[in-house]
Amino acid sequence: MEGLSRIDPFRLWQRSLPFRVVLTTLSAAIVILVATGWFLMDQSSRGIIAGKTQASVAEASAVVANMQATLSATDLRTTSVSEQISRLAREAASRGQVGNQYFVVVETPISQIGTAGLAAESIPDNIRALVGKDDGLWSTPTMIRFTDQRADEPGLVVATTLDAPGQAPYPVFFLFSTNQEQETLAVVQQATLATGVFLLAGLTATVYLIALQVLRPVRAARLAAENLAAGHLEDRMAVVGTEDLSGLARSMNHMAEELDKKITQLQNLSLVQQRFVSDVSHELRTPLTTIRMAAEVLHAHRSSFDAASSRSSELLSAELDRFEDLLTELLEISRFDAGAAELSIDDVDLTALARDEVSALQRLAEDAGIVMTLDATDDCVAEVDVRRIRRILRNLITNAIEHGERRPITVYVRGDDEAVAIAVRDHGVGMTAAESGLVFDRFWRADPSRGRRVGGTGLGLSISLEDARLHGGWLNAWGRPGLGAQFRLTVPRRAGEQLRGSPWPVIPPDLKEFIGVRR
Repeated sequence: MEGLSRIDPFRLWQRSLPFRVVLTTLSAAIVILVATGWFLMDQSSRGIIAGKTQASVAEASAVVANMQATLSATDLRTTSVSEQISRLAREAASRGQVGNQYFVVVETPISQIGTAGLAAESIPDNIRALVGKDDGLWSTPTMIRFTDQRADEPGLVVATTLDAPGQAPYPVFFLFSTNQEQETLAVVQQATLATGVFLLAGLTATVYLIALQVLRPVRAARLAAENLAAGHLEDRMAVVGTEDLSGLARSMNHMAEELDKKITQLQNLSLVQQRFVSDVSHELRTPLTTIRMAAEVLHAHRSSFDAASSRSSELLSAELDRFEDLLTELLEISRFDAGAAELSIDDVDLTALARDEVSALQRLAEDAGIVMTLDATDDCVAEVDVRRIRRILRNLITNAIEHGERRPITVYVRGDDEAVAIAVRDHGVGMTAAESGLVFDRFWRADPSRGRRVGGTGLGLSISLEDARLHGGWLNAWGRPGLGAQFRLTVPRRAGEQLRGSPWPVIPPDLKEFIGVRR
């Protein structure tokens, strides 16, 4: 019972399709059964009461007609009207007591004559008023009450009058018990209720079994989809029959086969691409070394060349530097793709590391007309690979200088009990929300026509994202056109722990009154 009490119906409604089907069907069935039962009971009650009323009125009419005929034939010279009325009332009461058919009350100006022990309140006041106003015959339900120890019982009163020569009409009331009819109605009600309960129970079991039969293939499809998502592309659904549900199984199996083919093709293509990048990067190393040696000789003797040749040797040396950086980053990317990248963990003060990088790139920022500051707190030590974190920070600062538009750049360092965050905030051109999700793609540029002042290969942010993931950290980008951008790196203080939040918001705090803060 304790386990059942813990069941949340709302949660069960959300998670269980059979429960929804059964509950919906039962709710509709209950409404239909209640409406049908009410209609049957109402019609049965009306029919039984109408039949009882018709029979009672006919019985009362026959008795009154007999009493009226006897009263009309009475010789008033030998018998008074009151004596005859009393005799007729007693005779009618005696006949009514045979088989407990009815009770009789005849009202005279001085008393009530009829069945003994009958209480006066058994006759409703409204029917007394009707009898006193006009001739006719009326009937209405009542509760028959007694002055002795007999229990009250439901009944029907039929009222009319006796006409006596030279006197006002005498009201006559016949009270018929409806106990038997009420018992019949009770039996009908119990039978209707029992039928409804059995019908609901049977309907519940039937609907549940039907739901299970219908949902079994759906559940099998869900399990097959989960297995496909987990990488088990060889799993297939059993195809049974030729109806729509078996068609679902065939469609799922066909989808699994197509997915298997496509994924295999993509994996092969990815392997070829990774191998190509790795092989090309390694193969270019040897000719690059030779070209580098020749370029260094030319660059060293450029003073003896004419102006055009001297400038060409300088451009050759600069482009070879850039080409070498590209090969280095391609090799790094190939290591990430092959899963061969590893961390060299050490306790690192990220505030000191950020201070060193800001100092190293300060000259570059000044050449771009940018003021760069560091806003950091103490106790920001984390277990990280210092080489990779330094590379991430250098890429972020260089990117901010490239797009800073001669506006200030601030590097923030914050820490809490579980994580340390480094954020680089610029107030340059910014980027759209869609572009903030693309900046980490390889070789992606927001504006391909924009010239570079600092340089770069287009792989720096991609490598930075892989370095952050290798630490179990986050690298988030935020920006809006005209409001600048912010890149935030968050790493756990202890290697291997899972991040649950960041000490610094992904949206710059200086814009929270316009946008709101989201961590």
